[in-house]
Amino acid sequence: MSDWRVRIPGRDIWRVGLVEAPIADIARRGFPADAPVRWLGEEGRLKFLADPFGFWRDGRLHLFVEAYDYRTRHGVIETIELGADFTPIRRAVVLKEPWHLSYPQVFAADGEIWMLPEAYRSGAVTLYRAAAFPDVWEPAARLELDTPAIDATPFRHDGLWWLAYSPTGPQRWKQGRLHFAFAERLTGPWRTHPGNPVRDTLASSRPGGTVWIEGGLPRLPVQDCTRTYGGAIRILNISRLTPERFEAEASAPLGSPPGAGRYAHGLHTLSSCGPVTLFDVKRIDRSLWGARGD
Repeated sequence: MSDWRVRIPGRDIWRVGLVEAPIADIARRGFPADAPVRWLGEEGRLKFLADPFGFWRDGRLHLFVEAYDYRTRHGVIETIELGADFTPIRRAVVLKEPWHLSYPQVFAADGEIWMLPEAYRSGAVTLYRAAAFPDVWEPAARLELDTPAIDATPFRHDGLWWLAYSPTGPQRWKQGRLHFAFAERLTGPWRTHPGNPVRDTLASSRPGGTVWIEGGLPRLPVQDCTRTYGGAIRILNISRLTPERFEAEASAPLGSPPGAGRYAHGLHTLSSCGPVTLFDVKRIDRSLWGARGD
């Protein structure tokens, strides 16, 4: 007898969570069972929040997230201000462009607050400066690299600014290649690493969160896309990073956070914000409305 059933294509639906534990502890031991996860509410149909990054200001934690709507296939950057108990108290769109935006790294440097969102469909990597934090951002510099960078992740190491990112091109490159660039100043000029792509594997190449320095060496969350896009997070333990050399080994994938429930199909951002760590998890929606897009 023939099998009449048709597999409905799925759509990734992400949800953002927060746990009161430093990112280095989670990298070593996984999500702690004794630290409750605080979840942002689920979005409406065909919408989600993803790619959470945080910034503390005046004792308040400000989240910056990608807000995506499948009906427009367009992401914008929103800020969500959290109260003392990490409950959302304010939410607003803070950056919207004609092209898709995501992965809003927000950080302080040189007396300013900066945002570096992913915007490869614009054909460029644009660094924004906070003109009036957290709501008003202005373009400050275009970073010239070897490719419009995907999920560009900035950090300082050995007196230089570094960017970890994936290149544009075939889907296999976007999910399975890692490039680096370096500069003396955040605004450039940037030089690309001669070893690019320094890593070529779906298991541990595409950046997935904030870098931290441990024992003088960078630790970079990367996505494991072997099973599905953003299927898990591994930690890339970098043992050598210079303008000429790169060496690293990836950890085993992190397990799902407690309470993920039906959102246990993926984990693709792990970002540090002092004593708390932000992350997102996904479910794959194969309902009929998800297939039709209505």
